[in-house]
Amino acid sequence: MASAGSDLGIENTNIKAATGVTLDEHQKTLVGSILDLFAGRPSLKKLALWDDDGVFEDPITIATGRKQFEPQWYGLQSAFSEIERLHHEVVSAGNPIGMDLKTRYVTKGINKEQTIASRINIFYDKDTGKITKVQDKWDGELPDSTIKNAFRNLNSVSVPKMVSVPKNDQEDAQRGNQ
Repeated sequence: MASAGSDLGIENTNIKAATGVTLDEHQKTLVGSILDLFAGRPSLKKLALWDDDGVFEDPITIATGRKQFEPQWYGLQSAFSEIERLHHEVVSAGNPIGMDLKTRYVTKGINKEQTIASRINIFYDKDTGKITKVQDKWDGELPDSTIKNAFRNLNSVSVPKMVSVPKNDQEDAQRGNQ
């Protein structure tokens, strides 16, 4: 199982949960790390909570494996000048952990603002404690068509070519992460 959130540099430790939903400490660590990632605050330590074969999927990407999902998270820093979480609430403590998330993004260079309301599902391996999949369902949905999935797969291959991931903790810290 993973270390405590403070050892991982997790910034989001005040996890809001719906009435009747109780998370154990490991689940809180996973949720806090995911909130940090969606806030554009990745780090190698937080991403170490993921299984090497983990999957991140949202309406614009299906990133499978560490070489594809890590650049997606580091790419948020490159793409957006502002990222503001407007709301979050854990609605299910099962596997997956279900969370409602509302985030405001401002695109760098063009200052275009967009607010996205998502249902986040965090799947994890009960034995290793590692995240195996995160689904970011905008307005509660993921695309389900051959053409849209082809573009999602293309994005998962092209982003790693444009976004570099730090090679070690020192390089990560130089970028202001951790």
